Amino acid sequence: MHTLGQAGAERKPAPGKWNAREIVCHLADVEAVFAFRLRQTLAQPHYVIQPFDQDDWAARYDGYTVEDALDVFSAVRRWNIVLIENANADDFSRPVNHPERGDMTFQTLVETMAGHDLNHLAQIEAIAASGAPA
Repeated sequence: MHTLGQAGAERKPAPGKWNAREIVCHLADVEAVFAFRLRQTLAQPHYVIQPFDQDDWAARYDGYTVEDALDVFSAVRRWNIVLIENANADDFSRPVNHPERGDMTFQTLVETMAGHDLNHLAQIEAIAASGAPA
């Protein structure tokens, strides 16, 4: 396991790509987005998701630390897990529409949350592995 440290968290894997700090900030933002989307899916019939431009949001990450982003991500993730754990069987088939991805369900949103995290965690691990040995 590699430890990035502050300098490593700022290292870009390639021009135009996010560094680890920015990825963690993105994960915090997206967890908040999923919190809203999950709740709207349960509260409104056939909820239509509002897409967002992740790069526009990321343009404002300079003021955030990894620690702050992890705090937000962890708190909102715990909040989302409670919601998911308390959802009933019918909730998981509730329909939702994403204008860019089409028809989905509450279950699809939950699965998308997990896949999204895994993708970005792999990116952070690659950044860590590309630096000096720990």
